[in-house]
Amino acid sequence: MIKSIPLNKLVQSLRNVRRHSDPAADAELRASIAAHGLLQNLIVRPAAKGKFEVEAGERRRRAMLALADEKILARDHEVTCLVLEDSAEVAVETSLAENFHRLAMNPADEAQAFAALVAGGATVEDVARRFGLTVRFVEGRLRLATLAPVVFDALASGQITLDIAKAFGATSDQEIQARVFEQVSSAYYAPNPDSIRRMVLSGTVRGSDPRARLVGRDAYITAGGRIERELFDNDDSESWVDVALLESLAAAKMEEQAKALAAEQGLAWVKPTLDPYASHDLVEGLVRLPAEPAPLTEAELARLDALDASYDEYASILEDEDSAEEAVAAAEAAIEAIERECQDIRARPPVIAAELKAEAGMVLVLSRDGTPVLQPVFYGERQAEPAEADDGVEVVGGGEGSDKRRTTLSKRLVDELAMQRRDVLALHVASDPGLALDIMVFTLADADTHDWRARAASTLRAPVPAGPIIGFEAKDAPASSGLAEFRSSLDESWRAGDDAISRFDLFRALPEDSRAAWLGYVVARSLEASLNMAGERQLPFQDHLGSLIGIDMAQWWRPTAANYFDRVSKQVILDALTDVGGLELSSRFSSVKKGDLAMSAERVFSGTYITEVEVREKALAWVPEVMRFASAAPEAGEAEIDAADAEPGVDGEIHTPRELAA
Repeated sequence: MIKSIPLNKLVQSLRNVRRHSDPAADAELRASIAAHGLLQNLIVRPAAKGKFEVEAGERRRRAMLALADEKILARDHEVTCLVLEDSAEVAVETSLAENFHRLAMNPADEAQAFAALVAGGATVEDVARRFGLTVRFVEGRLRLATLAPVVFDALASGQITLDIAKAFGATSDQEIQARVFEQVSSAYYAPNPDSIRRMVLSGTVRGSDPRARLVGRDAYITAGGRIERELFDNDDSESWVDVALLESLAAAKMEEQAKALAAEQGLAWVKPTLDPYASHDLVEGLVRLPAEPAPLTEAELARLDALDASYDEYASILEDEDSAEEAVAAAEAAIEAIERECQDIRARPPVIAAELKAEAGMVLVLSRDGTPVLQPVFYGERQAEPAEADDGVEVVGGGEGSDKRRTTLSKRLVDELAMQRRDVLALHVASDPGLALDIMVFTLADADTHDWRARAASTLRAPVPAGPIIGFEAKDAPASSGLAEFRSSLDESWRAGDDAISRFDLFRALPEDSRAAWLGYVVARSLEASLNMAGERQLPFQDHLGSLIGIDMAQWWRPTAANYFDRVSKQVILDALTDVGGLELSSRFSSVKKGDLAMSAERVFSGTYITEVEVREKALAWVPEVMRFASAAPEAGEAEIDAADAEPGVDGEIHTPRELAA
């Protein structure tokens, strides 16, 4: 029997099978009821005291109650209901059928419906407001309505997914959409959104395209591919017309290469992609496995020593003003080759523990020059939680003091809810810079104690760079000893926590200056080694930082026989002496043997050699150009940082920048 019942007479039924909801969907429902009224009646059963229990339609009842709280509906608003007189068991079955057999609208149907509303005079904002949706969502559905008919029909029939349809919408040209759809429909491999997007945005592919270089001209033509060539075109500029065929051939070749590499490397799998990077979709659900650069072999260490010796020989030729031009050119070429070989030797591939390798995988990307390249990162499948099963995840609900209920959520729903919950947390963290800073610093500092087997709470990473020389430590250098002292002064009491939660709470309880010290340290230890010179050691950003801070290298590093003069040519030492004392000073040492000259230079540049006051001051301020931070002129009005920041004081003790500034 259909009956109108006041809203305040409707109550929740404990037999209603729906236990969970979606806040976003609830907002949409409220907006719909406010704009259009209740479009579907509730199913109820009589209860005590003239009330009616809602067996199906609880979300609609709650939406109307929320509208009543907002004064949009009256508390006694008449609600159309179907009144059941059945037993409780039949009511549960009715509730289940009403919820279970409900079908969400097809995106194509939504697109047509929204387009009809807009055609009738409604704005995008009107549609979004009336249905409780975002403007972006409505605009996305409206773009679907402009797809080529063949693509739109495929979406409506379920032949293609929504993501594929969106990829076709990357261009508004329906002819291109239809042509690409026809091409991919006859391809032997399943297209993905990225490949569809590439094809619709480029009607043809140039011969210089990475996919073309990978497949090769002959293989493409043999497979039936067409090439269009203008009068002045060459192999790189010619147009390859059959993009879908090229994608298919390239995907097959990458797949073949991936299988071969997986067998060769002893990996569980290798995922190929035609992109030059591993996209988020490709590695979603995977975790990075720990890996370290492979150790250098004795032969490689010996080769590096030999290359260093050769480098010094050729460097002496360049430093000798009397060297012939041919000899200088040959030395420059030899040094370039030595640097390249050293870099190749030190570019160690990552190595993974033997017990992990059998389950590990890597991603094979397509480089810009068309060469398949394994990314140097190992991935593993994320382990399912013990309670997780193929058909769903068992969840125990109910708060403290209530009876616990057990229900099962689908894996897809669990993932969707997890992402939505993540976004709620992310919004609040983004709105609290202090908390965000604490999370970042703690995560980077806790990396030393974090168990890699446990799933990380964020993607923040700051691994300590290995450095170009393994095991080297300048213990006698003021900066190195100061950094070690700084490290030992950090408050590590928070590490006493048994897990990440307790460690984080202890970390947040530290005084502000203690947490700030950890911030400086975790950022500082991530810095790579660099020099103010051309080549692989140059990092312009670090030069900018050094000049921005105003670091005076002479305060932190002094050249000695051991760390510099013994390891450069005699001419380099004489040039340094000329820089600070002119030819008069350097000529005093021109006939001195190299070993004695290095010791004398150490005395000059440490200020212990008896000489003129002006020469001594210049010597104490001198450092090789490669050790300086390239200067950058400060902009007008820019707040300057004292040059004495973070430098040793006159008492020889290490002081913080703020102490020195004071």
